[in-house]
Amino acid sequence: MNSLKIDRTNLICGLIFVGLGIFFALQSLDLELGTAFRMGPGYFPFILALALILFGGIILVQSLRVVHEPIGGIAWRGMLFILAAPILFGMTVRGLGFGPSLFICSFVACFASTRMKPLAAIALSVAVTIFSILVFSYGLGLPFRIVGPWLSY
Repeated sequence: MNSLKIDRTNLICGLIFVGLGIFFALQSLDLELGTAFRMGPGYFPFILALALILFGGIILVQSLRVVHEPIGGIAWRGMLFILAAPILFGMTVRGLGFGPSLFICSFVACFASTRMKPLAAIALSVAVTIFSILVFSYGLGLPFRIVGPWLSY
């Protein structure tokens, strides 16, 4: 007799996704949905909620098929650095400008991993900053100040 093995990690994640998807789908129904050609303000949130429900359902089905590793400890280091990065960006972007703030944000986020070395973090941060400036400022033409008033004369 085969006993049913359930992957609790995927089960919990799938239930959270489905629950949040249902919640946001119900919230978006209060807004006008419209059609695919004339989208209302609730159309995109509703589609995203349905996608969340779909992905949650896929994860739930997988939880019944494959057993993975159990849930481990909470990665406090990762959460600290990943949450601090956008907060620092928001606090410095007006004063330092887009480029320096993005560099700082990327540099701080790099240290969420214990394997990241300072030289690699600098190189990655420079690459992310250059790529983002090229895409957002030059490619899309968004009016960001690359260098802010704190660094200008």
